[in-house]
Amino acid sequence: MVDEHTEALRTPGGEEPFGSDVVTQFNDALFRCKKKHKIREVPTPEPALEAPVADTHIHLAMMRDPALVIARAAVHGIGFLCCMGDPASAADVVYSQIDGWFAEAGERLHEIAPESNAQLPAYRISCGVHPHDARKYDAAMEAQLLEYWKDPRTGCVGELGLDFHYDFSPRETQREVFARQVELMHQTGLPLTLHQRESHDEALVIMDEVGFPEAGTILHCFNLGTKELMPWVERGCYIAVGGAVTFGSSEDLRDALVHIPRDKFLFETDGPFMAPAPFRSVECGADLTIFTAEFIAKQLGFEPGPERESFLRDVYNNSLSLLNREVTPWQSVS
Repeated sequence: MVDEHTEALRTPGGEEPFGSDVVTQFNDALFRCKKKHKIREVPTPEPALEAPVADTHIHLAMMRDPALVIARAAVHGIGFLCCMGDPASAADVVYSQIDGWFAEAGERLHEIAPESNAQLPAYRISCGVHPHDARKYDAAMEAQLLEYWKDPRTGCVGELGLDFHYDFSPRETQREVFARQVELMHQTGLPLTLHQRESHDEALVIMDEVGFPEAGTILHCFNLGTKELMPWVERGCYIAVGGAVTFGSSEDLRDALVHIPRDKFLFETDGPFMAPAPFRSVECGADLTIFTAEFIAKQLGFEPGPERESFLRDVYNNSLSLLNREVTPWQSVS
């Protein structure tokens, strides 16, 4: 049975990402997709990417087998993961189990790729109350949220914002909870990741009022065009692009790529959702970031070799400098 949060996060085409167990039914590191009810193998990018990549937004607690996701990510050159947590849903699972997932992944890495000398990715957690859950926000949840932000594994706040597509929480409640969390997070010294759906203009007004954090702001899962992009770029935001860039309907997004400053570019999956082509309807693991990165580099005209390597390393370094920095002074105070 699909809960309303999962329902709300379906891909734009309406595919159910949990409808196929293409990844977890095979305990290996190969890529597969479904085509006409048949499973076929998909080769890795050729030539291989010249630098590691980061997945800056993944919901590990929603994956069927988080340890396998992490192990596969290691095999395919994912050097960093940012895992999402929400105190209204799965934050307790993330904070209590993520270290165990990584420990298990270390054991399974040699099982799925015995010849590999890959290392597990580094990770941090991002925590915030999603707009779908805004109606659940109260003083007790706020206190819990502050405790999660204190955890040294927390490297970001969010995803916060407005979702006027599903309206699972009343819009006025979404506005109030969004603004309240941004006001609170200013003390943390952490960056912020934003979820906006059919609400970019109004979210920008709120952010201008409560202030963009000095540590940085990520516009998560950007899938619109240049007109919608530019106000956020002008305010110095990082722009995270995921599998949607490969969709046939995403021409405006592909046109907008050239307007994302290189020092503000990020890759993400939003896994288990938004798998890039040709993996639609397959659970989206962090390893699929390599296909999105390859696609974007090609769209921007970066040829395989030194040119593409330079671009990939810049995007990877953006991810680490933003999300994997030292704990903040606020977090260091017990």
